[in-house]
Amino acid sequence: MPIYEYTCKACGRNFETLVLGSDTPTCPACSSEDLARMMSKCGFVSKSTGPGGQIQTTTSAGSSACSGCTSTNCSSCSSNSSSLTIG
Repeated sequence: MPIYEYTCKACGRNFETLVLGSDTPTCPACSSEDLARMMSKCGFVSKSTGPGGQIQTTTSAGSSACSGCTSTNCSSCSSNSSSLTIG
């Protein structure tokens, strides 16, 4: 069951919603169906052996493009600077 992130083109609100089958999502603020689906930020941890046999860890989650933001979930604020519009 996919959860997608959307931006409402009518009111500008960013939100996440569960979309089942052929359901058409609507904005929870204004009920508009004029939405842009956003590219969700994914998180991963990669471990590898570096020079000298040292284990190196790379993490994509936890960084934020918002200044002063400490959230790892970009839908928690009104900024969509780390999101990419699809379609």
